[in-house]
Amino acid sequence: MEQESSYKERKVITIGVVSELTGLTERQIRYYEERKLIFPERSPRGNRKYSFMDVEQLIDIANKREEGVQTFEIRQDMLKQKQKEDARKVRKEMMRGQINARFGVQKE
Repeated sequence: MEQESSYKERKVITIGVVSELTGLTERQIRYYEERKLIFPERSPRGNRKYSFMDVEQLIDIANKREEGVQTFEIRQDMLKQKQKEDARKVRKEMMRGQINARFGVQKE
């Protein structure tokens, strides 16, 4: 059974609303997408759709840019963070497997 995503992860917000929420222009938002800092989904008609997590990410990006951090550096930090999260997930799954093996729990 596939786990349903939280409301923060659902991509339902249009670029105009994201612009109002973040204070960024639509052009800035598209630029951050071009720089691979944000990944909106596309509707069947090609409209960008964002999540609340995307809005939070854009605000974080805007704050870093105001501090003088370049988009390349932001992208590198995002990649490092993703690698850490992936490694943490792998360790968690390995530990779960070891615990299940120790106590004889069978995976369905």
